[in-house]
Amino acid sequence: MKIEYLGHACFRLDDVLVIDPYKDGSVPGLSPLRVKAVKVICTHEHADHSGRECVELVDGECDFEIREVPSWHDNANGSLRGPNTIFVITKNSEKLVHLGDLGHFPDDEQLAVISNADYLLIPVGGYYTIDAEMAVKICEAARPKCIIPMHYRTTTSGYAELAMVDEFVKLAEEKGLSDIIKIM
Repeated sequence: MKIEYLGHACFRLDDVLVIDPYKDGSVPGLSPLRVKAVKVICTHEHADHSGRECVELVDGECDFEIREVPSWHDNANGSLRGPNTIFVITKNSEKLVHLGDLGHFPDDEQLAVISNADYLLIPVGGYYTIDAEMAVKICEAARPKCIIPMHYRTTTSGYAELAMVDEFVKLAEEKGLSDIIKIM
């Protein structure tokens, strides 16, 4: 599975599936998104995750199996920021989990579905989502083979309220997870 990071929480898989495209101007510092794909999916309808119009749909086959797992964008059952969808995406024997803007620790049922992924795409910037500490706890519980952090601030892009990825990496190193983290 080819995973291409396009910024913020947006990824393209095998050049055919785009997850969480951001709308133009919705994420400070990111260039307008212009990509092609066969299919687009969005974890929720906030502008930084629902820029479907920024993806040119082309003919082709999307051979991914996509499972939607309902979750919340906050730790108050959605009353603060609404719903979020976790995507569990499989192709052949590979399993990728995109947590979107997850705002809480997964319940037992959600955890069972996301566990043992080949790739776990997890928000780590806090404020609007889980923070670095909660992200590490989820990684410890879900036991992925590879952790790909997303939804954080960089020196050139992202919301000022978000933490940088360094805090997550430091905490993950303390828990012995650094060898499976891939910064894209």
